[in-house]
Amino acid sequence: MILSSAPFQLPVESWSDLQLVSSIELEGDTYHVQGVDFNNQSLWVTSVDTTASKGRLHEFSIATGKMQRTEEIQDGVRFHPGGIASDERSIWIPVAEYRRMSTSLIERWNKRTLQLEFAFRVSDHIGCVAVTPEYLIGGNWDSLVFYVWDHSGKLLRTVDNETHNAYQDMKFDGRYIVASGLLSDGSGAIDWIDFPSFHLVHRLKAERTDRQVPFTREGMAIRGSQLLLLPEDNPSRAFIFRMKN
Repeated sequence: MILSSAPFQLPVESWSDLQLVSSIELEGDTYHVQGVDFNNQSLWVTSVDTTASKGRLHEFSIATGKMQRTEEIQDGVRFHPGGIASDERSIWIPVAEYRRMSTSLIERWNKRTLQLEFAFRVSDHIGCVAVTPEYLIGGNWDSLVFYVWDHSGKLLRTVDNETHNAYQDMKFDGRYIVASGLLSDGSGAIDWIDFPSFHLVHRLKAERTDRQVPFTREGMAIRGSQLLLLPEDNPSRAFIFRMKN
């Protein structure tokens, strides 16, 4: 794999460069939120119901915040869905045991039907995934290690995470992995990571919501100049920001 020579252009230099466009109140029980992705019509959220030991995939209207569909996600002791990523037709979801160094299924769900179409097993707790046209990229518990598979589930490589950011959700945006999580001091940050070298290129330190929750505590998605963050458990709010570039 060859690194691009194109220079990195900062999307935002500081949190003050972000413009809050909207805050969407999600109508429906979102339990403990995990991952999020979106398009112009819909917002998909994964959550874990620890009381019932159930994982869930929810679809909301991005215009109204109303829940449109929800499906259970579970495979025996694996009921912890993580950070998700979508492509044109599918939503990729890691579903793991609720413990470190355990097992996971990486599942591909149909966006239109919200039905499971394909899955492969991983001998680790995978907490988030990103998807490129060729690859799937996963981070284990606290994203200490990155995994790279092809779309059939063949493991191609593993890479230690040099950033010390416990990523909860990540997406692929052109040449870069954009990943959000929590630092060791409890603060939040969004990182731009070069792919395939996995070197940190840029870090944006995150502020907190008016409930004093770091904006990067859980779900994050990016589409062009739009950055969507889903940090809070039930009742959950999706915050959509516009980046300057």
